[in-house]
Amino acid sequence: MGSADDHDEYAKLVRGMNPPRVVIDNDASDDATVIRVDSVNSHGTLLAVVQVIADLNLVIRKAYFSSDGNWFMDVFNVTDRDGRKILDKPTISYIQTTLEAEDCYYPEVRNTVGIVPSDEYTSIELTGTDRPGLLSEVCAVLAGMKCAVRSAELWTHNTRVAAVVQVTDAATKPSGGGAIEDDARIADISRRLSNLLRGQSGVRAAEAAASLTHKERRLHQMMFEDRDYSAAGRPDPRTEVSVTHCAERGYTVVVVRCRDRPKLLFDTVCTITDMGYVVHHGTVSTEHGDGAYQEYYIRHVDGHPVSSDAERRRVVECLEAAVERRTADGLELEVRTDDRAGLLSDITRIFRENGLTIRRAEISSEGGEAVDTFYLSDPQGHPVEPKTIETIRAQIGEATLRVKNNPFVDDGGSSSDVAAGSTAFLFGNLFKFYRPFQSFGLIKLY
Repeated sequence: MGSADDHDEYAKLVRGMNPPRVVIDNDASDDATVIRVDSVNSHGTLLAVVQVIADLNLVIRKAYFSSDGNWFMDVFNVTDRDGRKILDKPTISYIQTTLEAEDCYYPEVRNTVGIVPSDEYTSIELTGTDRPGLLSEVCAVLAGMKCAVRSAELWTHNTRVAAVVQVTDAATKPSGGGAIEDDARIADISRRLSNLLRGQSGVRAAEAAASLTHKERRLHQMMFEDRDYSAAGRPDPRTEVSVTHCAERGYTVVVVRCRDRPKLLFDTVCTITDMGYVVHHGTVSTEHGDGAYQEYYIRHVDGHPVSSDAERRRVVECLEAAVERRTADGLELEVRTDDRAGLLSDITRIFRENGLTIRRAEISSEGGEAVDTFYLSDPQGHPVEPKTIETIRAQIGEATLRVKNNPFVDDGGSSSDVAAGSTAFLFGNLFKFYRPFQSFGLIKLY
């Protein structure tokens, strides 16, 4: 039997003889840009391509993909968020260059797409359930330890929460930032967070290389590991997943019907891939209204289809969760302003005082500017009343506040920009008023 090194050398030879081929065509379709990709097939190839498209915030209107032996072929019809073709030459060049690069398809030789290398920040992962004010207390510990939060993302689903927070060292590198390099200090942060959790969870330091996983993929993995798919909750009646056996071809057929939204294909393919299945054939399309249809022909990585009712139910539950984690009904609010210590604490205090709940959040700070997006509802999950939105506009002050989605507006979902503002030790009280946090199941530093 050959060694792993021999296998790697052979794989490199095959890849070198068969480099990826990418064609970007704006003439093949009247209403979309067509991206065709042919490459050597390996586990995760489809996810790698979809991830590049998703990271550019492009919308996949239609797609089909197929693998014939060791060769992978797929076609995507994509537009921008406004439904227009991709005509920007730098964007087209980036797609072409990225998808033709070998390291796009082989994670072992690439850095994380769209994320600054890990020596520039320290990542903290949190997952768990309720205890009042826990995350605010976590952020207080980080502030006391001179950790400046540069970005964060939070998802909630079925009473579970997952967050990835990236912090820089504000103690020894107040101007340039960078990862926390002092092992003793990392151990102290871990100890303080362990004390904060009152022994209910673990805190550990990990190698920096662990942060190379794509952030949104990591959030899916964290919630999967936390078994959010099995928690008691009311599934969205618009989400339907079926798993059947195709005996004559030896495939398992997975069909997903749900409300269409950006990054939907990434979320389902990410989950299928991380559960250890391979998509051999598939098709994706939008349906009348705002529906989406996805059909996959899958096998386990060992070549076998889904073999039991229990496994079939697990696939259904996990794909339902994958669809719903990123779904956030209600008000989508973007706040853009100069970054400063206390910005998010001020903003989230205003949300709290107006009786709003944060369902999902995307936080970023770059070049002295903070761009924060919040998905808000009232505590019962109902949309935010127009009078509450006007109150928030009046209270926020100097920032630019953009209502990107408002269910009470009947103009087709157009957004509006409003002068607003206050002001970043990011994440200070961000989730204090979401739902009480009882016990976080995981906190990691790396």
